[in-house]
Amino acid sequence: MKKLLLGSALALFFFCAAQTAFAHFGMVIPSDSMVMQGDKKTISVVLSFSHPFEGVGMALVKPRVFDVVANGKKQNLLSNLKDTKVMDHSAWQVDYTIKRPGVYMFYMVPKPYWEPAEDCFIVHYTKTVVTAFGDDEGWDREIGLKTEIVPLSKPFGLYAGNVFQGIVKLDGKPVPFAEVEVEYYNQEKKANAPTEYMITQTIKADKNGVFTYAAPKAGWWGFAALNASDEKIKHEGQEKDVELGAVIWVKFLDWNEK
Repeated sequence: MKKLLLGSALALFFFCAAQTAFAHFGMVIPSDSMVMQGDKKTISVVLSFSHPFEGVGMALVKPRVFDVVANGKKQNLLSNLKDTKVMDHSAWQVDYTIKRPGVYMFYMVPKPYWEPAEDCFIVHYTKTVVTAFGDDEGWDREIGLKTEIVPLSKPFGLYAGNVFQGIVKLDGKPVPFAEVEVEYYNQEKKANAPTEYMITQTIKADKNGVFTYAAPKAGWWGFAALNASDEKIKHEGQEKDVELGAVIWVKFLDWNEK
């Protein structure tokens, strides 16, 4: 009987560990990644925190920073945020009107999120890129975040199956052999992973911090490069590690023929 109970307890432990091992992603998702002439000029940008493939949300308190960089200028959008819900958890949303051609980089810096399952804090520096009215200059510029994925492929105008490349940076320097987690935003919950191993895919950057991934399906894909911070944060009187994530969201589209 004791062996049976012990076996059941171990099975429960490993089951729970498996359930909590899936990747976290900061999310900045605009309603449109390419605004063309004749399109609606006001886009909605939604900020959240989740396991995007599984559709499991987590609460996102109001970020420390939410800005857009366009045409060489930075605009603080923090005061424009309105609370909303994503995956039944607190999230944030803003309506932003694009008035001129250019590349618009939206990014957030959240407050540290305490994750008891991993016994650490999580801070995901998250961004996405929107292009407007035919101007696509500057899509590869760095914002200058603590940690950041700088695209080497245009982060818009991609077909499903195209390769996306980026370089992982921490404190402005490439991170050799950085680990990058990749996950599909299963917004309509139609995608089904054959096994749990397929929910989050993991790739590694090369010695120059460059990673490569070909998205197999149209939709939003998140890339999260993870590194440990040199600094720690106190939780209940103890110093805890901080996971830094450089996250970029990229949309891939279907190839359509007439």
